[in-house]
Amino acid sequence: MPKASPSVRHAVRLFSFWLANRTVGLPLLDGVDYSAIFEEPSALEQAYAIFMNVLEFDDAGIVQNARHAERRAAQFIRRYVEPSYIVEPPFEDWEVELH
Repeated sequence: MPKASPSVRHAVRLFSFWLANRTVGLPLLDGVDYSAIFEEPSALEQAYAIFMNVLEFDDAGIVQNARHAERRAAQFIRRYVEPSYIVEPPFEDWEVELH
């Protein structure tokens, strides 16, 4: 059975570390207290879903766009804690889909 490549595992681990360390999505989330996302499991789930849905990798499993996937997740987080924040470009359905 295929498994996530080391590159994909690294990208997810690093995203998780930055998220928990309150340093994800810099500079977009610099100075933004997003600790509320840890109080709402479905919001945290949505942030991970966006990150994973946007993440792309090549045939060898090498991640191609980790920073972009992180930024899109960070945009969701910012909108979650700051409802007036406008996500540009707006999320597409496939980006926010929960599997």
